[in-house]
Amino acid sequence: MARDYLSIGEVLVSLKPEFPDVTISKIRFLESEGLIGPGRTASGYRKFFEEDVERLREVLRLQRDEYLPLRVIKDRLERDEPAGGEGGAAERGAPKDEPDEDLTLPATELQMTSQELATATGLEVEMIESLESFGLIKSRSVDGTKYHGGDDLVVARIIKEFFKYGVEPRHLTMYKHFADREAGFFQAIVLPVLRQRSPDARREATASLSELARISRQLKQALLRAHLRDSLGGT
Repeated sequence: MARDYLSIGEVLVSLKPEFPDVTISKIRFLESEGLIGPGRTASGYRKFFEEDVERLREVLRLQRDEYLPLRVIKDRLERDEPAGGEGGAAERGAPKDEPDEDLTLPATELQMTSQELATATGLEVEMIESLESFGLIKSRSVDGTKYHGGDDLVVARIIKEFFKYGVEPRHLTMYKHFADREAGFFQAIVLPVLRQRSPDARREATASLSELARISRQLKQALLRAHLRDSLGGT
């Protein structure tokens, strides 16, 4: 039976042509701020109906075209809502800590050359090539032309934030090495399930990987906070 809603990854792909800067993280942030309120499946995944997507599109349009702050956008949308309307973000409850549903979806299905990736991120082409030389992003050849995918777009935009502090690509290879080791560690954990080679086993492995990624993120944040407090003298 066909779904009558979209996942967060499908929403991202549908909005990318009109709003190239939108990311899954931004959609989640707008939800946390009460601008949108998608429902949830029984497994905890977001589900966006047509009205949810249109509301999200309007929020993004008001940000882009009218430069309105989120508080003003939220007030305007609430004024325009019919009294007693269903499905508001407040009525649906606060977002819960859900699995990383985007683990099995590309960040975006766009394919970009190095020049297009440079334009999308505001980086120089030489910097894009440097990021690839250090293994932080990875192009793929399609009909003899090298393209970068959506994951590279997300990674490059995050890395750009480090450059404000004088960080260079070579300084960031520790993140790649850790990600490689962590991915191998998680894959070893779910390998017995994947060996069953059935759709149910794949779904179970995907859910396990999502949960492992969530736990890992929390552990890294807790350890980092502890180290940073030590470096600041326990403040």
